Amino acid sequence: MAQISASMVKELRGRTGAGMLDCKKALVEAGGDIEMAGEWLRKKGLAAAAKKSGRVTAEGLVGLRTDGARGALVEVNAETDFVARNEGFQAFVGAASDVALEVGGDLAALKSADYPGGARTVEGELTNLIATIGENMTLRRSVCLSVGEGVVASYMHNSAAPGLGKIGVLVGVKSAGDAEALHKLGKQVAMHVAASSPRAVTAEDLDAETVEKEREILREQAATSGKPPEIVEKMIEGRLRKFFEEVVLMNQTWVIDGESKVSKVIDAAAKELGTPVEIAGFARYQLGEGVERKEDDFAAEVAQLAG
Repeated sequence: MAQISASMVKELRGRTGAGMLDCKKALVEAGGDIEMAGEWLRKKGLAAAAKKSGRVTAEGLVGLRTDGARGALVEVNAETDFVARNEGFQAFVGAASDVALEVGGDLAALKSADYPGGARTVEGELTNLIATIGENMTLRRSVCLSVGEGVVASYMHNSAAPGLGKIGVLVGVKSAGDAEALHKLGKQVAMHVAASSPRAVTAEDLDAETVEKEREILREQAATSGKPPEIVEKMIEGRLRKFFEEVVLMNQTWVIDGESKVSKVIDAAAKELGTPVEIAGFARYQLGEGVERKEDDFAAEVAQLAG
């Protein structure tokens, strides 16, 4: 039996785009011959993924799993919304969500983890799925949220199947209160987060650089008013409070009644439960956010075909 080195596996993977385990298996089958191994992968349809790797993936599904005081989110992208309705794709996103919950949400650990019920890694299974379905796909990101005491509640918007959809939210509710009541509150907060897309739980949690950048923008805007410096500073602070009301969860207006501040809703829940309640954190994944989508120019395409 030929000795298969890591460098040989790496070279074959670079040539074909197939998964590491599939490349190793191909080299074993080919007796260490890289050319023959590449042919073996093509025959199995596993090398086809490389040809699709440059295509934009902005569709797909967000997957969500919770288990008591912890939860995980993953985003798996594909080229078209049609794939999101594919049972095989949905099964993969669901399984990847389960694994993410076990490995703690680390993306590299998730990709290299064993895929449930198979001989491949999660990344290898995705490569196989690409070859099977015929579209480029990417396991884009993953996150895990946990609390020491309390619950991690969730909400999925535009659900395609249980735990699968377009916008997934996790909310950590830290409290010694009744778990059922905390889950109910947490789900309401998760629905609010899905709708309002805050950046942080409190103003103190916001990145200092972000706040200072906003303050500088407001200072430049206020400076053109021609008012005295002390008035300008008051204008800046007032506008900064408005900024916090837009991006900080505790400062936002509760979407469920359109009147209360979220902080007041949490205080009322703590009073009702008879124990402190804290929103320890949240995670929000919206499918395709931040992905640059290719805009097709149909007229230009027709003109090009017409010569």
